[in-house]
Amino acid sequence: MNGDDAGGGERRTVGILGGMSSQSTVEYYRLIDEGINDARGGHHAAELLIRSVDFGTVERFIKTEQWDDAGEYLADAAVDLEAGGADFVVMATNTMHRVAPRIEAALSVPFVHIVDPAADAIHAEGLDAVGVLGTRATMDGAFYRERFEARGIDVIVPDRSRFDELDRIIFEELTKGEVRESSRAFYLGAIDSLVERGAEGIVLGCTEIELLVEQTDRPGVPLFDTTALHAERAVERSLGQTDT
Repeated sequence: MNGDDAGGGERRTVGILGGMSSQSTVEYYRLIDEGINDARGGHHAAELLIRSVDFGTVERFIKTEQWDDAGEYLADAAVDLEAGGADFVVMATNTMHRVAPRIEAALSVPFVHIVDPAADAIHAEGLDAVGVLGTRATMDGAFYRERFEARGIDVIVPDRSRFDELDRIIFEELTKGEVRESSRAFYLGAIDSLVERGAEGIVLGCTEIELLVEQTDRPGVPLFDTTALHAERAVERSLGQTDT
């Protein structure tokens, strides 16, 4: 479903697979709308659809490691977006990209993977090794490591002793919009440790971490905000500026 307007012609409709959490989905909506408006001006906004799933259901799948069930659940929701007219789909979460292959297989429209724009940004900075912060499922998972290593980028994750607290902060605080200074300090400590171990930059590999940590917190270390990068890629694709 393409939108034709006076601000520059046809646009591809963005399908946002969201709800994981609502904080992340709202940010995707805002960033994509702003990106289209920056490009087109006036009152132009994005042509988009949102399919929001039950985060409680998804969280249960994560905690019990029912990845096949999670993939089926999210693939069904992604198909709803395609049926509604989405020309491509972005999923507004890092963690659930563990089941991205199942979603891609269910769609006949493109699925824009969150790791790819991050890899492009890292290459643009000329970095060879990055630290990845996120949920336990993201840090334990292979989807960042495999896609990054295929591009020649080494991945460093925090010491496993930090996993539980990094995960808890995301699920119990950030997904609810809570930002605590003690949690910010913990994440900054994890960043410092990754840098000491050789990370040249840090991937904020959870779409809520950008609520907690900003580039100004560590100006000497490039931070890659996957939410912003993914939303920017969605804008470019909607405007026909890229097919990746």
